[in-house]
Amino acid sequence: MPDHPEPTPPATARSLDLRPLGVVALAIGMVWSTSIAAHTWREVRKLPDKHNIRVTGSARKRIVSDLIQWEANIEARAPERTAAYRTLRDGQDKAVAFLVAQGIKPDEIQPQSATFEEVFEKVIEDKVLPGTNVPVRTETKVSKGFLTRESIVVRSTDVPRIEKASREITSLLDQGVAVNSEAPKYFYTRLGELKLEMLAAAAKDARGRAENILRSAGNASIGKLIVADMGIININAANATKTSEEGNNDTSSLEKDIITIVHAEFEVN
Repeated sequence: MPDHPEPTPPATARSLDLRPLGVVALAIGMVWSTSIAAHTWREVRKLPDKHNIRVTGSARKRIVSDLIQWEANIEARAPERTAAYRTLRDGQDKAVAFLVAQGIKPDEIQPQSATFEEVFEKVIEDKVLPGTNVPVRTETKVSKGFLTRESIVVRSTDVPRIEKASREITSLLDQGVAVNSEAPKYFYTRLGELKLEMLAAAAKDARGRAENILRSAGNASIGKLIVADMGIININAANATKTSEEGNNDTSSLEKDIITIVHAEFEVN
């Protein structure tokens, strides 16, 4: 009998080992959970955002000028330049003598340089040329002499005395002196040190405004000052309210109001 080959036993399925995949998944899960925990911890420990409040404070103070500057103008006319100058010099001498008699110190009286100009008059004539009926207008300049001017400037800390002299110098008109009195200008010489005082007062006002706002809001209090910057300084005539972006500096009034502004930013607790 012929030999028959033995039947081949069926192949058995190979089983997969999933344990390594489980280990990897477990590791990834632990890393992810650790990351979430760390992020949550950072969020818990994160400080709340700081809030600030920005306010504007101001201060006002009345000041009285301690320096006055005043100018008187003298002029003279004459057909000739030399004669005009002599008349001007005579008027200047009388003006200076008047000021000294008013008690003004000689070193406070400053005569300025004289100026000269020849004065002309325009003469217009209508003429008819010989042999025609056509009128022709002509213009000519005729010299009327010379005009000379000189200013006397007075600067003094004796404000009442200079004010009085500025009002009374026109009495020289009775002596033949052609004099004109300008309006005095008033200055405050201690403005630099006053600005520091005013800035401190404006900063205090700014803090008070911030405290009032937070008190009205409730559940908040003012903290430390973050930053402060100086705003515009206006020097106005007394009781005036005029302001400008560049700041005013009034020189027309004896009494003035100085107004200082400060912008300040504070922490809110």
